[in-house]
Amino acid sequence: MCTLHPEEEAHLMAMASGGQPTRTASPRPLFKASTAPLRSLFDVCWDDVLIPQVAIYLSLKDLFNLRCCSRTAQRFVEAALEKRQELHLSGNNTKNIDVGFRVLARCCQRLEVLHLACCRWLTDELLLPLLTNNKKRLWAVNLNECVNITALSLQPIIVECKELRVLKLSKCQWLTTGAVDALTLHQSKLVEFDISYCGAIGERCLIIFFRKLNKLTVLSLANTPSVTDQVLIQIGNYCRELEHINLIGCATISDYGVHALTSSCPLLQSLMVQRCPLVTERVLAPLRGRVHIDRPSMGYMPTVRHHRLFLQV
Repeated sequence: MCTLHPEEEAHLMAMASGGQPTRTASPRPLFKASTAPLRSLFDVCWDDVLIPQVAIYLSLKDLFNLRCCSRTAQRFVEAALEKRQELHLSGNNTKNIDVGFRVLARCCQRLEVLHLACCRWLTDELLLPLLTNNKKRLWAVNLNECVNITALSLQPIIVECKELRVLKLSKCQWLTTGAVDALTLHQSKLVEFDISYCGAIGERCLIIFFRKLNKLTVLSLANTPSVTDQVLIQIGNYCRELEHINLIGCATISDYGVHALTSSCPLLQSLMVQRCPLVTERVLAPLRGRVHIDRPSMGYMPTVRHHRLFLQV
């Protein structure tokens, strides 16, 4: 007589009593299915981690590529741009950059340094919103060779950028005497100033300007026709902290003005006077060894007569 397996016996008994056969419980899974939501990079704290520790190492190109990935990425990039302190676009004339600049103008709120030199696409319409949003913190602005903006863009810089220290406007033919007069009135903390190749500014305007801007350490006046000996005398009298000056192509200055300047600026480290035909080795020779001069020595040997001449200046 064969014996039944206990499960078979239980099954037959359940059928005999009219009940449902019992089923053995299925084995339990070894791991429970997780019900927690999926996590992503953007779940890490933005203000404390992602922006100060990650976003600062991404270029503008990287940020704009990331911005295209999702709506969350777009919000993250715009939050990072809001806290960005420097913007460097000098010489960048790539296609459709003006479209990207509108995003920067809208998002950037804490810029301190702005470099836009040689941006041919830049206009007042594009620049003014950016300046309006960042006027409280800006201390360095470079607009060298920005030929398609006007003096209108300088208004928020001149009047409202109270922390301005560096201003570069080389080859900005739109810079007028009126704009420099306004700069003289509202700015007194500039330490670096560049108005090379700006032909519309008069001698009197520069004389008044340098009487007020007495903290300058770096000054570029290359190829500015209104720079004369009288202007150099005023620079020497009032800008005693001057360390570097560029006078290349200032054809009207002479030994008289250069001597007055260099004898009054004890901190002077470099003097650039190429293409200044009236500046001779008579005034440059005594400076060599103490001041870097961009012209080679011509072997000049000063005489007693020349020393007496300088004592009379």
